[in-house]
Amino acid sequence: MLRDVRTGTRLDVVESGDRSNPSLLLVCGTTQHYALWGALATGLAEHYHVISYNHRGIGDSERGAGPISMASLAADAAAVLDAVDVPRAHVVGWSLGSAVAQELALAEPGRVASLVLWGTWPALDMFQVCGLAALRHPWATGDIDTALTALGLAFSPELLNSPEFPELMEQQRPYLPQTEVEIRTVLEQWDADLAHNTADRLPNITAPTLVVGGEQDLLTPPWQCRKVADLIPNARIEIFTGPGSSHALGLERTDEFLAVVLPFLAAVPTAATTA
Repeated sequence: MLRDVRTGTRLDVVESGDRSNPSLLLVCGTTQHYALWGALATGLAEHYHVISYNHRGIGDSERGAGPISMASLAADAAAVLDAVDVPRAHVVGWSLGSAVAQELALAEPGRVASLVLWGTWPALDMFQVCGLAALRHPWATGDIDTALTALGLAFSPELLNSPEFPELMEQQRPYLPQTEVEIRTVLEQWDADLAHNTADRLPNITAPTLVVGGEQDLLTPPWQCRKVADLIPNARIEIFTGPGSSHALGLERTDEFLAVVLPFLAAVPTAATTA
């Protein structure tokens, strides 16, 4: 559903679960359409009022004016909470969404009951710069077939090499960026990823925080997730290992992901906060 937000655009926002439950905001990653949360959103909605939305310029969300940065995307996230009349929510961010969640918790700590930072980093190291520069390049040149193929690096070798993977990608293709607006927007998202740096500010985060990473993650490797957990006071960390412990581990190993995240959320003292 398109909603006018106070940051000057209209964003496609969906809600699921019972509004009498605590609210939880899902913040998408680079290129991601909210439909790709899939079973993860369904599992969370059994316990929470789940709010998901497409970043500006993705799907039906309008691009609007102004530059895209982690700070501006965090302002959009806060505006989404305003648009659905939720003063405070748990926040789950994946990849770019985790960086947006960091900025949201720093800019408006009163809005964030807790943080789950999945596939996260404080500032890129050279290993990541190399990978993200390579992923960005085909979006800049307009080689979208290569761009979408390269996104496979988010998945595990086990899934990529399985006979089920082509059918999975075909199912997801309608939700992957295709229009000129989406392609330009994704390029801006990659630039926001490359510029993200909260290393000196993460110690100021006060929200209870869980960091989730995977040993197979090539985009936000486990050592970067550990740095985030080390910088945020009292943060917990869970590093998945073995098959499926990729950048997309929450999609590949959904039940195990929920088994880690749901008890963390339930234990947060402010978990009873509702809209």
